[in-house]
Amino acid sequence: MAGNAVEKRTGTEVSYSNGVDPHEEPSAEWGWHGGFPKATQGAGWFTVFALLIMLIGNHESNTENIWLVGIAIPVAAGLVYDLKRRRTAWRRN
Repeated sequence: MAGNAVEKRTGTEVSYSNGVDPHEEPSAEWGWHGGFPKATQGAGWFTVFALLIMLIGNHESNTENIWLVGIAIPVAAGLVYDLKRRRTAWRRN
């Protein structure tokens, strides 16, 4: 069983507190199996900042600006959605 995962038996079913079943994810048995939520948020906001800072420059037309802003907005929206989802995740348990 993985690290600090807690195994709960209910009848014939086994549920794991970290949500990873070692039978479906074999790597969970021998190591850490998770994500980097703070690093993901940091990298995402850095990407949004980098896209918006590229608006400053010698552009011939606004096509580049439309693409930069058009990509930055969905990335920022996804980051805000992820942040809100993580903050309210404890209510679903």
